[in-house]
Amino acid sequence: MDSKKYEISTMDWAKVGKGLLIAVGGAILTYLTNLIPTIDFGMWTPIVMAFWSVVVNFAQKLLTNSSGVFLGREK
Repeated sequence: MDSKKYEISTMDWAKVGKGLLIAVGGAILTYLTNLIPTIDFGMWTPIVMAFWSVVVNFAQKLLTNSSGVFLGREK
């Protein structure tokens, strides 16, 4: 349901909030992706890199599911 002119419905606020979370999440992942390779984790490097892959995969799964539904709503 669309909002009336000059009004924002609860559904619209939810969409704005989800957009904000996606934008902030993307910014954080971009920052960490640039930061992670510059840090020397010593013998823990393989474990940290594997964990980072899990974090990225988890973020993707939060946003979509196997039926292609984005954030719990059909596209």
